[in-house]
Amino acid sequence: MATLREADGAAGGPDTRPPRAVVGSHLDSEEIMFGKVFDGKVVGRIWSFVSPYRRQIILSVIAVLVFTATQLILPLVIRYAIDHGMAPQAEGGRPLVLAGIAFVAVILINYVASYVQESTVGKTAENVLFDLRRAMFAHLQHVSLSFMDKTEVGRLMSRLQGDVNSMQEFLETSVLAVGDLALLIGIIFVMLYLDPRLGLLTLAVIPILFIVRIFWLPRARRAFMDAHETNSITNGALAEAINGVRAIQSMARQKVNFTLFDDKAHANLQTHLRAARFAQIMVPIVDSLTGFAMAVVIVGGGSLVLNGSLDVGIMVAFLFYIQRFFDPIRSLTMQYSVMQRAMASGQRIIEVLDVEVAVRDKAGAEPLPRDNDGSVVFDDVVFGYDPRHPVLQNVSFEVKPGETVALVGPTGSGKSSAMALVHRFYDVQRGSVTVGGRDVRDVTQESLGRNIAMVLQEPFLFTGSVLENVRYNKSEATREDVIAACKTVGAHDFVMRLEHGYDTELGQRGENLSLGQRQLLSFARALIADAKILVLDEATANIDSYTEMLIQKALVKLLEGRTGLVIAHRLATIRGADRIVVLQDGRIAETGNHEALMEQGGLYSRLYNLNYSSFDDLADADKEEGPASTT
Repeated sequence: MATLREADGAAGGPDTRPPRAVVGSHLDSEEIMFGKVFDGKVVGRIWSFVSPYRRQIILSVIAVLVFTATQLILPLVIRYAIDHGMAPQAEGGRPLVLAGIAFVAVILINYVASYVQESTVGKTAENVLFDLRRAMFAHLQHVSLSFMDKTEVGRLMSRLQGDVNSMQEFLETSVLAVGDLALLIGIIFVMLYLDPRLGLLTLAVIPILFIVRIFWLPRARRAFMDAHETNSITNGALAEAINGVRAIQSMARQKVNFTLFDDKAHANLQTHLRAARFAQIMVPIVDSLTGFAMAVVIVGGGSLVLNGSLDVGIMVAFLFYIQRFFDPIRSLTMQYSVMQRAMASGQRIIEVLDVEVAVRDKAGAEPLPRDNDGSVVFDDVVFGYDPRHPVLQNVSFEVKPGETVALVGPTGSGKSSAMALVHRFYDVQRGSVTVGGRDVRDVTQESLGRNIAMVLQEPFLFTGSVLENVRYNKSEATREDVIAACKTVGAHDFVMRLEHGYDTELGQRGENLSLGQRQLLSFARALIADAKILVLDEATANIDSYTEMLIQKALVKLLEGRTGLVIAHRLATIRGADRIVVLQDGRIAETGNHEALMEQGGLYSRLYNLNYSSFDDLADADKEEGPASTT
């Protein structure tokens, strides 16, 4: 509570709202048009997941129709009992016995139909949602990195969880909606059949309900849309805050961030409360109309009974039907909001399933053989995440089999982009990248993954044991293989100091290990993959000097017999490379080994002479003096 009070104080007090503020990109790039209550496209796509369970759906519909029929029959049984079993001219108790038997039979059928419908719909909905989640997850594993780069994790989680749950609610109630509609039509038919005068008198209140709904529908639609939008924004802000908790705490931003999140959470609260009001507003209206209709029947029907023109049993049956008549209306009103949310959620789910996979295996793509020579060639490559703004321009260089080539250059010069093209995370706009003598566009992506091992600046470890993480991309590796790889890269000693050694469970992203330890495990993972080509993207940028020394020793073993592509700001890491390619502004500024580049006295030489100062500091000076100027 103290924390909340402090936050309230920071926000200007519990009764005031903080000014709207935004951290990060929370613009709703996923805006959805809620113009349709029933979207045929959404239903058609969701039906593709439902159709394998057609038999269960048909069984559920039959069960709910039988259940509805029992609800229509019960008042008729009561009417029979009153008019035939309780009338003065009734002979014996036979009509009452028949009515009792019929009543028990109807109740039993009602129970069985309800049980079949509930159990079948529940199981079918869970199976459909399981298939839906699997399809979304499988698709997201293959979507292009360009989509992941610009999509917030919180929004994807909102679709995988919240939107799928909305579909579950819809699937479980849609069959009930069929029963409600059938019950409504059935009640109207039976009432008009029993007594057209009272039937028409009861239906006279329906226009009032339609008038209310005309004003209610557009406002409710907007309220549901706002609730979805603010929910997505709040989830995105929450995911960002959780992922950035270290930065938040290091800069003492807790109060400020709470205020920013509280603003979004409050907006989300208000939109959900407004949507809830619209979802519930029809309930008291329907209840009032029910009471009004019953009053009309009692007054009108009572006078007809007194005149002898209407049986008491019919009037009692009418009262039961009126009570039932507005139940499906109330239920259908509530199901409207469920359908509204489902159509919106379905649209969002479809958008995920329809995310274009920009990088695909082309027809006839063949696997890159494991015995390829391991060469890498960039031939006049032009590439940009936005084709209008190339990151790499006319880049050409060759990495021969078994050769180690380093890429260096200022931030934004295209080093990491070049590495991404080797693995074909993206496709070039012009030129070609070949691996093992084959254009990467002509081979399968899976085979590229088997032939290229990558070690990134931020090593990513998964929840699981050390053993499982090291053999992540080679699950058939034995414990002995894993231990041997860890010994080679210098990770074995610290692993054995862990509580359970190689069976120690790592936390999320391996947070219970130091950055250097995580990086050593990622080196072991690359070694055990036994790939022809090793890509190191700033793999030693964030580690201490001692760990770097261990990695330098490991690299000698790691690169033995392999082609190496290395990005590093620490020039000691790449000093022994066979060749160094210097990139600037997306072009090759100079190339050669360490000694040759030092003799040239260009950008590389000045960087080295300035005791490993950053390329960023040199970039501006280099632009003033020219790309190949000497000091």
